[in-house]
Amino acid sequence: MFNSDHQTIKIIQMSAQTIKIGLVSISDRASSGTYQDLGLPHLQEWLSKALITPWQAVTRLIPDEKSEIEFTLKQLVDDEGCNLILTTGGTGPAIRDVTPEATLAVADREMPGFGEQMRQISLNFVPTAILSRQVAVIRKQSLIINLPGQPKAIAQTLEGLKDENGNQTVHGIFAAVPYCLDLIGAPYIETNAAIVQAFRPKSAAKV
Repeated sequence: MFNSDHQTIKIIQMSAQTIKIGLVSISDRASSGTYQDLGLPHLQEWLSKALITPWQAVTRLIPDEKSEIEFTLKQLVDDEGCNLILTTGGTGPAIRDVTPEATLAVADREMPGFGEQMRQISLNFVPTAILSRQVAVIRKQSLIINLPGQPKAIAQTLEGLKDENGNQTVHGIFAAVPYCLDLIGAPYIETNAAIVQAFRPKSAAKV
């Protein structure tokens, strides 16, 4: 079971091109042990299928406290050297949902397109998707993205939507993540096209 200790999990053998990815599950009840956290295991499982580039997860399970979220995000970027951080939980309109505020507080720049696309994807399933407040930001050479709290919604927003024949009908947000990382000077990552097809201009792709 995951806890709030500084727990680093090696997914595959480290190499010079390994990217560190921070995974943060934000939940009062899961962090207190009231129920088992599902966000971190789901994110790790999805990334293990979607990435073919070596990567290392740095995980945190924390409560819905703005100061602790800010501290965690800063630590993952500034001290741990994570170039990509995915958070789950705390993005609704409830009083304790403060993940977007904490994320914006540590940002150098906001990337509004990620949140817009996540809501568009979720609106295909539930009208309450308009209540979601996910944001994405850049801090130094790191991209931080707030994801939904439900495992199924996480996969849908990352991968996008496909028809019954497997053809992509709506692009998921992760298709844009590798090129965004290129632009901010983070490590070059490649994806498993069967899960998510990364998009780069031809001039930016490595042969």
